[in-house]
Amino acid sequence: MKNILFSGNNNVFDGVVTCMLSIFKRSTSTEPICFYIMTMDVSHLREDFVPISDKQIDFIDKIAKSYNKENCVKKVDVTDIYQKEFAGCPNEGAYCSPYTLLRLFADMALPEVTGKLLYLDVDIMFNRDIDLLYNVDLTGYEYAASTDHYGKFLIRPDYINAGVILFNMDECRKTGLFEKARNQIKTKKWLFADQDALWHSTTKKKILPQKFNDQKFLWKNTVVRHFSKRLFYLPYPHTDNIKQWHVEKMHKVFKYTQFDDCLDEYLKLKADFQKAE
Repeated sequence: MKNILFSGNNNVFDGVVTCMLSIFKRSTSTEPICFYIMTMDVSHLREDFVPISDKQIDFIDKIAKSYNKENCVKKVDVTDIYQKEFAGCPNEGAYCSPYTLLRLFADMALPEVTGKLLYLDVDIMFNRDIDLLYNVDLTGYEYAASTDHYGKFLIRPDYINAGVILFNMDECRKTGLFEKARNQIKTKKWLFADQDALWHSTTKKKILPQKFNDQKFLWKNTVVRHFSKRLFYLPYPHTDNIKQWHVEKMHKVFKYTQFDDCLDEYLKLKADFQKAE
């Protein structure tokens, strides 16, 4: 059983569905996958910071089971853990949202998960087989990750991007990686919150080639395309945050057609979900 972790509020539906479809359509393995979605209610901070709904979870679970009846999607509500650990902490106003901090509860909220756990941001699409990433040898390492596209130049050459991390949960529990990172979040203000906290708390990591988390380009050998915010130079220097579910804009700006089979199915499924709602 592969273990994959997403996190977010009720707005992650589009990302989870598109990412899942890319995994199913690009992979040959018949090994079942358990998708965990960490979520919470912090609507006191912002109106739309509410958990992913049970209806959304049930619909996503049906999609997963349509590809393999042994696949499953599990909602993990960590509201209580968050309130105890991070409420009012220096990083509660994180650069994206407090939901970026939830991956740091993996050891507490998922005690049943041993071995590997693949954390993915929802703005991820697999261009090649997931086994190319999931089967990376993690013996003696807490995790494997690629460098951050900008951070490797601006911060340090080994500065990682936390949007795609393959955790060795046994090693992480042994070294106390998550506990150390949570202490960083509670005591220090970081520009990139969880990403900085993980990097500073690491004992031993494996740096992966950029093809496992390509944050800017899509090459033939790209395994994971990460649709993170990026800098564009034309027609003038500016940043934009184009996601894979922004289908028309993605076609217009990136001119990608490689994911159309996934996105066509996503649009149909989303229409079905909205009709049922």
